[in-house]
Amino acid sequence: MGWTADQGPDAGECLAWEAHRGPVFALTVSPYGDLWSGSEGGVIKVWYGEAIEKSLVSQREEKRKTSFLVERSSIDLRDMVSDGGACPLPAVDVKLLLSDNSRSKVWSAGYLSFALWDSRTKELLKVFNIDGQVDTRFDILSAQDPYSYETKQTLFSSPRKEKARSPVGFLQRSRNALLGAADAVRRAAVKAGFGDDTRRIEALTMSADGMIWTGSANGSLAQWDGSGYHLREFLHHSSSIQCICNFGTRLWVGYMDGNIQLLDLEGNLLGRWSAHNSPILSMAVGGSYIFTLAGHGGIRGWNLSSPGPLDSILRSELFEKDVSYKSFEYMKVLVGSWNVGQEKASYESLRAWLKLPIPEVGMVVIGLQEVEMGAGFLAMSAAKETVGLEGSPNGEWWLDAIGQILKGHSFVRVGSRQMAGLIIAVWVRINLKQFIGDIDNAAVACGLGRAIGNKGAVGLRMRIHDRSICFVNCHFAAHMEAVSRRNEDFDHVFRSMTFSSPSNGLLTTSVSGSAAQPLRGENGLRLPELSDTDMIVFLGDFNYRLSDISYDEAMGLVSRRCFDWLRENDQLRAEMRYGRVFQGLREGEFKFPPTYKFNKHIPGLSGYDSSEKKRIPAWCDRILYRDSRARSDIECSLEYPVVGSISMYDSCMEATDSDHKPVKCVFNLDVAHVDKQTMRQKYGEIMTSNKKVLYLLQGLEAFPEVNISTKDIILQDQNPSVVKLQNRSTKELACFEIIGQTPNSSGTPFSGFPSWLKVSPAVGIISPGQSVDVTLQHGQLRSQDYLTSTSGNSPGAGQEKDATLLVMVTGVYSTAVRDHKIHLQHQTRRDAFPSRGYNFADRLFG
Repeated sequence: MGWTADQGPDAGECLAWEAHRGPVFALTVSPYGDLWSGSEGGVIKVWYGEAIEKSLVSQREEKRKTSFLVERSSIDLRDMVSDGGACPLPAVDVKLLLSDNSRSKVWSAGYLSFALWDSRTKELLKVFNIDGQVDTRFDILSAQDPYSYETKQTLFSSPRKEKARSPVGFLQRSRNALLGAADAVRRAAVKAGFGDDTRRIEALTMSADGMIWTGSANGSLAQWDGSGYHLREFLHHSSSIQCICNFGTRLWVGYMDGNIQLLDLEGNLLGRWSAHNSPILSMAVGGSYIFTLAGHGGIRGWNLSSPGPLDSILRSELFEKDVSYKSFEYMKVLVGSWNVGQEKASYESLRAWLKLPIPEVGMVVIGLQEVEMGAGFLAMSAAKETVGLEGSPNGEWWLDAIGQILKGHSFVRVGSRQMAGLIIAVWVRINLKQFIGDIDNAAVACGLGRAIGNKGAVGLRMRIHDRSICFVNCHFAAHMEAVSRRNEDFDHVFRSMTFSSPSNGLLTTSVSGSAAQPLRGENGLRLPELSDTDMIVFLGDFNYRLSDISYDEAMGLVSRRCFDWLRENDQLRAEMRYGRVFQGLREGEFKFPPTYKFNKHIPGLSGYDSSEKKRIPAWCDRILYRDSRARSDIECSLEYPVVGSISMYDSCMEATDSDHKPVKCVFNLDVAHVDKQTMRQKYGEIMTSNKKVLYLLQGLEAFPEVNISTKDIILQDQNPSVVKLQNRSTKELACFEIIGQTPNSSGTPFSGFPSWLKVSPAVGIISPGQSVDVTLQHGQLRSQDYLTSTSGNSPGAGQEKDATLLVMVTGVYSTAVRDHKIHLQHQTRRDAFPSRGYNFADRLFG
C-alpha cells in the first residue's frame, strides 16, 4: 500500500506505508535525516528525509497524489550495488542497523556479517564478517522487487550512456548460485536454532568516542573502529548479549539471563549485577538514569554514576535505617532422598517416609534416584534432553503418589525436573505459595562421556521470601574404589549446572541502584552459578562407601548399633575433611544405620545384603547444605540473609521396597528480607533530604562549559572550514554531538545535515582542558543521487545554501544538554560542479 494519513481526535496524523514485502527487523535514521530499513534476505531500503518531510507537510488532498511517488522513490540498496545480477551483499536477514553519526556512515548487520555504507552518498564501502575479514563473495540477486536494477537506473538517474558491465561467466554464476544456496541453508538452520550460531550478532551500538561495539550470542563483546576493522574482543559473561547502551564513558551490556555488566570504553569490567529474572530486551538513558526493559515487562532504573561515591552514601544511610524495612521469616523445610531401585513404593512405605515430624513444615523437597534405569530408556532420555523434553510414566507415578499423600496436608507441587532416572520436586503449603517464586530447573549428566543421565544431578532453584535457595539431587559413580570418580562427579555438577535465569541474591543493590561486583575467585574467574545462592542443599545417592573394613566387621558394629565407630570409615567424611569434595558444605549429625545395601522386603537390620557379594553396608544416601553464614555463630541479618539449622536427620527403616533406605532432614530456616515498599520510601527520603547526596547529585547533573571558536561560517566551493570545540573544565569530560537543521521549500526546518555537507567528527568526547577540531566541507554527490537541493535548483548552478548546526554538549552522568548554534552558508561558482541534468526528485517536489 501507499502512504496513508488518518486524522483522529486522539492519534492526530498517522503516516504509514509498506516498506518491505517481508518482515522488517531494523530501522535507523542517518545524520542526514534519511530513514534506513532492513529486512529478510538482505534487503535494505532508504527513504530520503526531505522527501518524507515534504510528504508530511503536504495538504491532505495532495497526499494521495504524492504517496505513490514517495513510495516509489525509495532506494533498494541491494539493487543499486548489484552488477549483472551479482551482488556483493550476503543474502542474509538484516537484523541490525546502526547510524555512525561520527563519520556519516551506516552499519548493517546480518547473523555473521556486516556491510558498511556512506550515509550521505549511499555508497557501499565494505562487506566483512565477524572476524573483520573482507567478504569477496557475490550472491545472485533475488528478483523479489518488480523494479529491477535497470528500471531503477532509468527512473532515478540522469540520462547517460549505458554503463558497460562486465559479463558474469557461467562458472562465476554457478559459484554464486551455490554460495547463495549455502547461505539459504545456513540462514534456515540459524533461524531454526541449529548449527554453530553461537557467534551470531545480537546487539550493535556506537560509543561516545566513535567506536562501534557488537554483542554476540556467546556473550563476547567486540570493539571495531569506524572503518570496520576488528580491534579487540572481550568475554566477561557466557550468557547471550541482548542489548548494549552507551552514555558518556560507560557501556551497559544486557544479557539473556537478566544480568547487566558495566564497562568502560576500554572494555574493562566496572561492575555487574542481576537486574531482572528474564532477558533484558532494551535499555535507554533518561535524566540521570539508565532504564532496563525485561522480557516479563518489568522496567527498572539505575543511576548513571553507579558504582561511585553516591552508592557508598546510600548504602550507609540505608543500613542505618534497616530496622524500619527489614523483616524476618521462619519456616521449616523437609528434604528427602531415596534411591528407589526402579521400583514403585507401597503406600505404607511412602506414609512412613513422608510423615511430617512437626506440623510447622511448610515445604517438602524430594529427590529420587533410579526411577528408571533401562538401557533403552537412558538412550531415549539422552535424546530427549537435547531437545528439552523430560518425564516418564514411572516418574509421573512417583510425583502423583507423593502428591496425593502431601495433598492431605494442604501441599501443592510448584516445580519438578526429571533427567533419566533422577527426579527432584518441591511442594509447598498453599498459604506459603505466595512467598515462593522464580522457580527454575537444571540438569547435568555425569554418565558415559558426561552425556548419559544414569549418573548426574537435577536441580531446582527458587526465590523464598526474596532469597535464592537451591536444591540439587545427585547420583554419583558407584563401587567401593571409585572415590575419585565421585569427587569428579560433584565437581562437574557444581561447575556445570546453570539455570536459564539469574539468581536474585540480595535486593538492596537493586533498590539503591548500586552495581554489585561479580562473584569471583582469587584468580579473577567467574565462579560457578551454584555458588551464587543464599543457600544450597545437596541430596541424593552420593555412593560413598565404608573403606578399610570387612563385611563381617561392619555387620558386627551395625548389630551393636555402634555407628560412631563405623563413621570413622566413611569415605565422604574423609574426603570432605581433606577438602576434596563438597567444599564449604556441612552435614547434620546422623545416628541412623547405613542406608545401603538391603535385601528387598526384609525389615530391620537383618535385611542387609546376604548374597554372595555381601556388599559392605554404607551411608550412600546423604543430605548436605551451605547457608549464607561465614561462621556458625553468625546470626541472621540482611548481610547473612539465610541461616539454617537441622532439627532432624534420619532414615526410614520401615521402607523395604528398594535396596536403599530413604533419608530425610528437617531444616529450620531464618530468612531476612526487605520490605521493598518501605525501603523505596526510605530511599526516596535519602535522595531528597540528605545533604551529601544532594551535593553529589548536583555535581553529577552539572556539565562542563564548551567554547565554540566561531558561530558563523561561510564555505567556499570545496574548501574545508574548521570549528574548534574547547572544554574549559579542568576536571570533567564533555560529550558532544552535532546535528543539522536545514530550511526547505515548505518553510519548516528539516532535521538532518543537508546532503551537500560533510561534518567530521559529528560525535565525540573532549578531555578536560582539551579541544577537538570539527571539519565542515562541501561534498559532491554521486550522479545517481536524486535528492533535490534545498532550493530545488541543480547544485551545479551558482547559489547560496544555508544550514544551522546544533552542537549538543552533555556531561557523562546526566542527559542535561546545552546547545550552541552554528550558522553555515555555502557559496559556489556556477562552474564549480558539473550539472546532474534531469532530476527525478525535482519532478516530484520541485
